[in-house]
Amino acid sequence: MDASEPTFTQPSSGRPAFLRGWRLWALVGGAFLMGLFLYARNGKKGPAANPAGRPVPVAVAVARKGDMAVQLTGLGTVTALNSVTVKSRVDGQLVRVAFTEGQMVRAGDLLAEIDPRPFQVQLMQAEGQFAKDQATYQNALADLKRLQTLVQQGIVSRQQLDTQTTSVAQFEAALKADQAQVESAKLNLTYSRITAPISGRVGLRLVDAGNMIRATDANGLATLAPIQPINVVFAVPADNIQKVMSQTAKGGRLPVEAWDRDLRTRLGAGALAAIDNQVDPATGTVRMKALFSNEDHALFPNQFVNARLLVDTLRGVVIVPTVAIQRSPQGAFVYVVTADSLVELRSIEVQGTSGDDTAVTKGLAGGEMVVTDGLEKLRPGSKVALPKPAGAKG
Repeated sequence: MDASEPTFTQPSSGRPAFLRGWRLWALVGGAFLMGLFLYARNGKKGPAANPAGRPVPVAVAVARKGDMAVQLTGLGTVTALNSVTVKSRVDGQLVRVAFTEGQMVRAGDLLAEIDPRPFQVQLMQAEGQFAKDQATYQNALADLKRLQTLVQQGIVSRQQLDTQTTSVAQFEAALKADQAQVESAKLNLTYSRITAPISGRVGLRLVDAGNMIRATDANGLATLAPIQPINVVFAVPADNIQKVMSQTAKGGRLPVEAWDRDLRTRLGAGALAAIDNQVDPATGTVRMKALFSNEDHALFPNQFVNARLLVDTLRGVVIVPTVAIQRSPQGAFVYVVTADSLVELRSIEVQGTSGDDTAVTKGLAGGEMVVTDGLEKLRPGSKVALPKPAGAKG
């Protein structure tokens, strides 16, 4: 080959360098994927795998030992022992209203007055008719006595005596009818003064003075309802009726408290008075009635209240908030906070629940701290961050 001819040679190092670069990137990518896998596996283990990890913020409560009242709470309605619509028993013009709306009155107090003059005139007419018929009766009676003497002497016939006797009897009957008219007029005159039939609180006035009122009016003048004492009718679940009946069979009257809608203010204290004789199939509840003295007038008829019936008192039990109780197929349990701020799952036995508290008879001691909030983030052995005491800084 001529030395002047060009020659082409391929570099020997091109292909090996390209392969070395891909191998390096493959190693880096594999290491990266392995790191992701280990991170994900360790992250899924959570607090159970690493109890000493980041603490879980929780709310806690201290279990206390003592007596717990078992109460049944039901929505109730305040009802008056009896309610009266005050109406007129005669027709006439209302000339005076003697009560103030919302006033407390006693039985027999004057509430209103109807114009009495028409009834006074009727009474005078009845008394006049009675006096007239009485004079006629006295005259007929005198004639009867004279005829009895003449018959004995044989001057007049027996028939005339019988006729006079019948006339006297008729006048006696007329006098009785006249006397009834007099009493009726007196009664109407009494009805012109409308008085309270019972003691209680007067409602709003429905008729003003000057109006004509009648005995057939449907609305009446006002309503009157006693509020001392007063009843509360409430309902409890039918599942608890045997517990209530067993307590009432002992002879005692179960205490009942009336609370407002928010269960913050107690309105009064009373006692169970009666239990209905059947279960309401629509609601599955039994109605009960409690009697309250209502001395401070805190309860009003038709007011909605929450009634709390004391059924029993559990003595010497451990009491914890109901929100701390958890359920599982194995039973009830709580998370107990140990001295090193770790949580321990503790199986317990529950005896009863009343409102926000639950009585525990086994598995927990008084003074131990249980978790009440943040339970969904806990596992046995989790580390927790307890809330700072009130007033503590930073």
